[in-house]
Amino acid sequence: MKVSEEFGIAQSVISRLWQRFQDDGNVSRCYSTGHHRDTTPNEDRYLAITAKRNKRSTASNLSRQLSSASGTTISR
Repeated sequence: MKVSEEFGIAQSVISRLWQRFQDDGNVSRCYSTGHHRDTTPNEDRYLAITAKRNKRSTASNLSRQLSSASGTTISR
């Protein structure tokens, strides 16, 4: 209770940080962009190579090619 009052932080925050520290020895936040990647690094490489080989290829065409090659569906 003293810690939360001294730093002006809610008791629930202190409890959560203490629990996290006890679980894995770390209290740093795990930052995320909020959006996960739909393609793997290999699929990213495939798209880059395909786009370089055919510079007139559209995003829709690249999406279709990736889908037929790997089964991964992506938006344009």
